[in-house]
Amino acid sequence: MADAAETDFAVIVYREEDRWEADALPAALAGDLDGLIRALRRQPSIGGTIGFAGADEDFWVAIRVLGDDVSLFLSDLTAATDYPLARQVLRALDIPVPADDELDQVLPAGDLSIFADLGLEEMELGAIAADLDLYPDEAVAGIAERLRFGAAVGRALDSALGP
Repeated sequence: MADAAETDFAVIVYREEDRWEADALPAALAGDLDGLIRALRRQPSIGGTIGFAGADEDFWVAIRVLGDDVSLFLSDLTAATDYPLARQVLRALDIPVPADDELDQVLPAGDLSIFADLGLEEMELGAIAADLDLYPDEAVAGIAERLRFGAAVGRALDSALGP
């Protein structure tokens, strides 16, 4: 597992009673898909548990655990050429890791409908992933705001990324 950079983050989002909660996870999990999924499975939640991880200023991952089902979304599959977490996500999705020279544009991979039942449609998630002006933490914060748990995720991101 690669060392976590200063801008790497991992957060967990879950429903407790009637409100959303979010916590920072150890930054080391930002490079370990299996570790992230294990952490999400350990947190009981109404309606499943959500995880977000981001690496450097390059990409982010969304994970949703509902019972035995795990849904994955990777903001940019080209990140798999440089980052272990992105490679792990592509392998879990059974998508070949592209060679450095195979892709020249940002393309998402995975379940675009991961948050559709919470009100974030596929096209909107795709648009967020395609916005190259957003850093990973900004994209995650925007998604969280749209899904009505922005304040909780904002606090978790502040904790994960420091002052």
